[in-house]
Amino acid sequence: MKVAITSTGNSLISKVDQRFGRCAYFVIYDTVTKAMEFIPNAGIHAEEGAGSAAVQLIASRKVEKIVSVEFGFKVKPLLDSLKIQMISIKGEHTVQEIIDMIEKS
Repeated sequence: MKVAITSTGNSLISKVDQRFGRCAYFVIYDTVTKAMEFIPNAGIHAEEGAGSAAVQLIASRKVEKIVSVEFGFKVKPLLDSLKIQMISIKGEHTVQEIIDMIEKS
């Protein structure tokens, strides 16, 4: 299964970005192969439509779950229609901490 994690940077010690549509990077983690891909978010500076563009990017990578702190209200119906689960976390975590949590569940 592929999981997307919003990230402030392109390393495992980067913090989880608070914002879904305007995060700096998406980390795509494959729970089967343990492969990771850091993708810069082209929509970070978009005037509008950042959330929709982020959903399209995530969907194109065949992601089944997304981990972030906040999701915009326009994003939820899009993700629901694509059957992509939103996981909202509280507090500050690194990308590595989230991957560790995923592996333990």
